[in-house]
Amino acid sequence: MANATWNIDTTHSGIHFSVRHMVISKVRGSFRKFSGSVSLDEQDPTASSVSVRIDMASIDTGVQQRDDHLRSPDFFDVEKFPVISFESTKVEKSSDSGLRVTGKLTIRDITREVVLEAEQLGVGKDPWGNIKAAFEAKTSIDRGDFGLKWNQALETGGVLVGEKIEIALEIQAVKAQNAEKAA
Repeated sequence: MANATWNIDTTHSGIHFSVRHMVISKVRGSFRKFSGSVSLDEQDPTASSVSVRIDMASIDTGVQQRDDHLRSPDFFDVEKFPVISFESTKVEKSSDSGLRVTGKLTIRDITREVVLEAEQLGVGKDPWGNIKAAFEAKTSIDRGDFGLKWNQALETGGVLVGEKIEIALEIQAVKAQNAEKAA
């Protein structure tokens, strides 16, 4: 079977992250605007590919002052670098439903290879006849590898913002030929 294009249904998907704050807790957030597609070969998932673009201005941690700081040159500098992108370079099976998706992640014009541990959750038809597929994926990155170096030392030891960022994606995609009917 040939690859079919599936467009990410952003109303039923999410891109989330968490990072340590003050060593003792985590701050969680998400991106509200993103787009992408999956070229999926259902018979041979290793022949598949993924492409995602995230609008950095859409970062949302639930605190406006923190979000504004994250958009500033101290972190993402969204005026200069408005988009994060991911382009897969290889897809491997890791279990019956598990996939290891290797690709190039670009943040602030710095590109690094990352590996997403992914799972295809299933394929089904919605009440309007659209064919949808669902996926989950996780990875972690060192923010310093992407030029996100701002920090502040704490009086009690450690730093304000952790280096490791945990990323989780919950993706629902609609088969392209049915995309115009998506609800």
